Amino acid sequence: MRKYIVLCALIGSSFLSAQSIWKADVACSNLNFTISHLLFSKVAGSFANFDIEATANDDFDNPSFTASIETTSINTDNNNRDKDLRDKDYFDTTTYPNMTFKSTSYKRTGDKTFVLGGDLTIKGTTKQVEFQGKLNDIITDPKSQKLKARLEFSGTIDRKDFNVGSSIIPMGDEVDITINLEMVQQ
Repeated sequence: MRKYIVLCALIGSSFLSAQSIWKADVACSNLNFTISHLLFSKVAGSFANFDIEATANDDFDNPSFTASIETTSINTDNNNRDKDLRDKDYFDTTTYPNMTFKSTSYKRTGDKTFVLGGDLTIKGTTKQVEFQGKLNDIITDPKSQKLKARLEFSGTIDRKDFNVGSSIIPMGDEVDITINLEMVQQ
């Protein structure tokens, strides 16, 4: 019996040690969105400051993600619009300086594709969302000798679910999100 317990402990510890922390390289990653403006054109934007971390093995299989995005770092290449988006009617960045994401599910849909589900919190409201994901590649960086994973995510959320903007503002409800990540194993 004692040998069985020791064997289980060794197997469990080797599995746990196979999991690593991966962090987004912000200089090589981006968080982008588009939304319709005046209901016929699209406005694109991004968030410049974020912290994204994942726990995964060397093959980046079955990852678990957490993310914190600074709402004040929104950029649509229009200073007046960015100022409005930081105001109370939109992101209310004074009260809610960050939006967060914590993954709750992972489902493989193909060799390198998956669906990542999780809790997205914007302006104090948390909703379940899903992102289509793709693991493009894993390489060993020749300079740092660390593993790097390149991933893509896409999804759509309804801004009204998170109390962003009002119904009288001439903009679409659906926000298309695309995220390109370079994750570095720590």
